Amino acid sequence: MNHQNGRKKLNLPSAHRRSLLRNQAIILIEHGSLTSTKARIKEVQRMVEKLVTLARNEGNTMNARRRAGQIIPYRDATLRKLFVEIAPRYVGRSGGYTRVIPMGRRVSDTATIARLEWVQEELQ
Repeated sequence: MNHQNGRKKLNLPSAHRRSLLRNQAIILIEHGSLTSTKARIKEVQRMVEKLVTLARNEGNTMNARRRAGQIIPYRDATLRKLFVEIAPRYVGRSGGYTRVIPMGRRVSDTATIARLEWVQEELQ
């Protein structure tokens, strides 16, 4: 049975998995898109959605920056971009800040590849 297992292990030790997801979240925030395997993309998506919700709901406060800094340490410029540029775009949106676009299979090992990118907020 696979009850109450909320995260994919990605066949990695826990410290390696945490650093991989942190680095991929940093790449998404800095560059706006991320291409990887579908399992990794789904896990990064979970992490980033929670970060944007934190930044959007609590605003640019010291406590919110500290909590986000625990998830994404050692990159102050990335945190600044998250709180100043990305979170204000989604104030009127209750969730679903990113989208997953399937890109087929990798030729070498037939792993399912996907692209994660930000949803563009429509002007009303």
